[in-house]
Amino acid sequence: MRIDALNAVSQLYQSTMVKSVQKKDTSMKRDSVSISEFGHDLQVAKQALAGTSDVRPEKVADIKQKMAAGTYNVPTGAIADKLLGKNLM
Repeated sequence: MRIDALNAVSQLYQSTMVKSVQKKDTSMKRDSVSISEFGHDLQVAKQALAGTSDVRPEKVADIKQKMAAGTYNVPTGAIADKLLGKNLM
């Protein structure tokens, strides 16, 4: 085998590779993302909830007042139902 022929084939192969890479680069399209109206509404709702507190101070104050006065009464059946409901699920 002649070395000159090998060099010629190698150069031909490299020039073809460069052209094919250039073609791929020019044909690439950009990706785009769009958020649906539902997704936007969900994002707004999450932001609104993030700004609110998990504790309702007026409810806590009412229960504290009833406990201090001795009038706060929780049915034992309601406590049992809550405990069993969480453990059974």
